[in-house]
Amino acid sequence: MTLVFTALVIWALGWAFNARLANGPHADTRAVRLAVPVIFGLTILVMWELIVRGMEVPGVILPPPSAIGATFMGNLPILWGDFTQTILKGGLSGFAIGACAAMLVAILVDKVAFLKRGLLPVGNFMAALPVVGIAPIFVMWFGFGWHSKAAVVVAMVFFPLLVNIVAGLQDTSAMQRDLMRTYGAGYWHTLFKLRLPSALPFIFNGLKIAITLSLVGAIVAEFFGSPTQGLGFRISASVGQLALDMVWSAILVAALAGSVLYGVLVIVEKGLTFWHPSQRQQ
Repeated sequence: MTLVFTALVIWALGWAFNARLANGPHADTRAVRLAVPVIFGLTILVMWELIVRGMEVPGVILPPPSAIGATFMGNLPILWGDFTQTILKGGLSGFAIGACAAMLVAILVDKVAFLKRGLLPVGNFMAALPVVGIAPIFVMWFGFGWHSKAAVVVAMVFFPLLVNIVAGLQDTSAMQRDLMRTYGAGYWHTLFKLRLPSALPFIFNGLKIAITLSLVGAIVAEFFGSPTQGLGFRISASVGQLALDMVWSAILVAALAGSVLYGVLVIVEKGLTFWHPSQRQQ
């Protein structure tokens, strides 16, 4: 129980230190904004390690972070192959196809009035379908390779992106559109010079939602059939072997990949929407 008490003391000290940083005179500096989440995360990891070891929790229930880290470093080639199969092939390919398709269909919906009334309600219905329901069907249709996982991802990201892009294209005022008409701009000039730039915040909101959905969809789809590789396969197989440290290692790969991809989208968004009030306030 000494380790558990030590963990509680570390939590209290970390909380007090973070509160002081977050409410101090340098709270708005970049260094403090980075330090606060790092300290918070390290505090949780230290508590996790001490509590698991102090309470002698079996590794088949919850392994300590040190064991997960050792397994992660010792299986990097295997995890890299899983990352390539699930994230690069299934997740990102499906994300790219779904995003491009959603953009093209959104422009078509914007131009054809009856599609807006007919397709968007269907889109809301399709977006509500659970991935565990469509994944086995797509695996039967497209096979056990990465193609079926990409198809699941396309189905998951297409309609959320479509709804966001259509909403973004409608975000211009009548005065702005009238001004473009006085300049003699047609539909396509107005679309590329005014409406798409104005829709960028909506598009990036949809992309940030879709990138996390794509990883979840690709991993879950592998539970219903995949070759002997992939993060979903690794999690499923390792659970059957009671190798929880390998399960957490695969989860760590997915979390790191999702964080990096989300961060890339945020950086691109800041570069393209620097003019938007939400970016200027930052």
